[in-house]
Amino acid sequence: MKLKNNLHLLAQKDLEDKFLNRNLPLIRVGDTLKLGVSITEGNKERVQFTEGVVIAKKSSGLDATITLRRVMQGVGVERVYLINSPKLKSIEILRSSTVRRSKLYYLRLRFGKATRLQQRFD
Repeated sequence: MKLKNNLHLLAQKDLEDKFLNRNLPLIRVGDTLKLGVSITEGNKERVQFTEGVVIAKKSSGLDATITLRRVMQGVGVERVYLINSPKLKSIEILRSSTVRRSKLYYLRLRFGKATRLQQRFD
């Protein structure tokens, strides 16, 4: 039974390896990213850029996601992106910040100067 489960996991890992995005930068919580997402409108396809702070990372492998938060017109907007999605065309790290938490959900409650993160220089 155990051998059968191990073979199943190996086959699943081989299948996932085909779809992993290999040219990803090292993304950490607290980084400010600029993402280019492919959007189809009718029969035209274009890349829409969005910018925000990574407040959470979840999982690893093929189903890895990041939660990006930005403030638009005074309203906080959060969106979850699949890192290995073929619709994700580009990822650029604009700024890295020093954080002491793995999830920055406290940024939801604060606004103004309280949401500033200290920049990290590597």
